[in-house]
Parts: sequence; structure tokens; C-alpha cells
Amino acid sequence: MCGRFVVAGSEQDLIDLFDVDLVGTHLPEPSYNISPTDPVRVVLESLKEDKITRRMEAARWWLTPSFSKELKTKMPTFNARTETVAEKATFKASFKSKRALIPASGYYEWRTEGKTKTPFYIQLPGETMVFAGLYSWWRNQALPEDHPERWVLTSTILTRDATGEVEGIHDRTPLILPRDFWDEWLDPKTEGTQALADEAMAVATPVTEQLRFHEVGPVRDASPELINPL
Repeated sequence: MCGRFVVAGSEQDLIDLFDVDLVGTHLPEPSYNISPTDPVRVVLESLKEDKITRRMEAARWWLTPSFSKELKTKMPTFNARTETVAEKATFKASFKSKRALIPASGYYEWRTEGKTKTPFYIQLPGETMVFAGLYSWWRNQALPEDHPERWVLTSTILTRDATGEVEGIHDRTPLILPRDFWDEWLDPKTEGTQALADEAMAVATPVTEQLRFHEVGPVRDASPELINPL
């Protein structure tokens, strides 16, 4: 799973990395401890009148499907399993045409041994991680049509079985996509089927096996010192 991650560095670096056409407002500041329901940067492609625009937006990290009556769902939706994303009611509409990329400098995972949980910081040395994500627009029916917060952009990070050395920490990892798969993943004209999910897991395997990690102290605040090795 992925329940805490880091985004460091400049906004312009991310804009350049993804070749973004349009930058949204209220993008979150860099943080060393992003947790569920926090705002995160998402890269998505919108299709209007047969024109595709690549955008970077701020989204709530907890996907809320359009049919939900409440913003925060009863079940946690900040992660979605890649193996079943095409069939789960909460995620399948988003997977069909609303896929996103979510950049990260690294993420935290805890190894559990008995009652002891040991935190690790996991990264892709020298590179920005790019998580496969989904997004959904949720409409707050309690607010008037012209209210600026009537529409809420929400998101989730896909996960998969762990491979490589990180498997010794946790049995799940985020689905980390290589650069040459970003365009295919984002393209709203490409229908999200289980075949696409399986392809994404296949191309992600070599990336996952390059992950490196080190033990860190308690993950309690949002300071840069959180990622320092013990």
C-alpha cells in the first residue's frame, strides 16, 4: 500500500518533467509527509472538442466516485488494487478514462514484526517516482451551482504486489510507471481495461526492482529530516 509519501523540489521542475500545458491553482507546497485526504499534485489529460490538454492540478488524496453522497467514503479509497481496478464499482469509471500521474520523491512503508513497526523511506535513486493514479470529480450537492467549492477533484494511487528487495518490507507497493508509458496511461482516448492494468504492472516491474530504502525515525511531522537514515 501507500499511505505516506514525499514531494520535494520545485513546481517548475515537475511542470517541465511532464510537459504540462495548463497549471491549475492552489497547488500544494512540497511536503515530507503527505497523508490521505491531503492535497496532492496530479497530472491528467482532459479531452474537449477532440483536443487533449495536459494539466497539473491539486486533488484530494482520497478518491470519491461521482455517485457517492459524501466526500469521505466509508471505506478507504486513497489506494486502489491494480489487479481489480477495472471491476470495482468505486474505481472502474475513473479507470476507464480518468487516469492520472502522481509525482513523488519517495514514500514511507512500515515493516511489521510482531507488535513492532519499523518505518523505511523508499526511493528511486536520482529520479522522480511517478505513481499510476486515477481521478474523479465529486459534486457537493449542498452548495449552489456557482460556489467555487461545489466541484472537488479527488484521486487515488494504484498499488501492486511488491517485487525485488522492497518485498521484505511490505507485500504491496505503489504502481510506479516508467517514462515511456506515461502517455499511454494518461490518454483519455485509451479505454481502461484489465489488459491495460496488466500491461502497466508488467512495465512497472523493472522500475520497482530498482527501488532502494533505508530505515528512518518516526514519521510524525513534515520536516525534511524525516527522510534522514538512522
